[in-house]
Amino acid sequence: MRLLVAEDERSLSRAIVTILEKNHYHADAAYDGAEALDYLRTGNYDGLILDLMMPKIDGMGVLKTLRESGNLIPVLILTAKSEIDDKVSGLDGGANDYLTKPFATKELLARIRAMTREQAMQAESRLRLGNITLDRATFELASPTGSFRLANKEYRMLEMLMCSPGKPISTERFLEKIWGNNPETDPSVVWIYISYLKKKLEAIHASLQIRDSQKIGYSLEEI
Repeated sequence: MRLLVAEDERSLSRAIVTILEKNHYHADAAYDGAEALDYLRTGNYDGLILDLMMPKIDGMGVLKTLRESGNLIPVLILTAKSEIDDKVSGLDGGANDYLTKPFATKELLARIRAMTREQAMQAESRLRLGNITLDRATFELASPTGSFRLANKEYRMLEMLMCSPGKPISTERFLEKIWGNNPETDPSVVWIYISYLKKKLEAIHASLQIRDSQKIGYSLEEI
């Protein structure tokens, strides 16, 4: 699951991103409201952690823009204020929940799980294709002869491939969905992660393999 952290206090933003990554989320950071909206227009996010007090466009402005455009992404508001009116305004504006700073890590994670639970329940807990399964809760790739717990990016790439069997997925699409089109990302990183997945599929004697289609992309196909 990919989350956007819109928080202008950089030390707090880095801390939140670190917490999320350690708990198997993929997280990007935006430091003002305008930047947050630019990220969200890509449609690559499953949830938003949104500070109310931000430069350029404040959190309420970001929330209003999202909801007026029909974007129903789950939103958890962060605020240093404790006044009831601020919380009510955020919830009335379309936020799913709020959290007052400072907060405990366990509470942050619990509120993220709660606001994204409906999306998680809509997805099958396991993907099955050929003789392999991919557990969306534990990141475990398994066949009758063995299993691996995949790293975050390995899991997300294999999930994309298993959701579109036989259809090539381009390097550019992987970079967009998993690395957020970060201009500093070397495109060769996609091939590196594909090679990791190929070795793991081979090691558990999967009835599927990842095929390279020159200039088209990578596809998961029956052997």
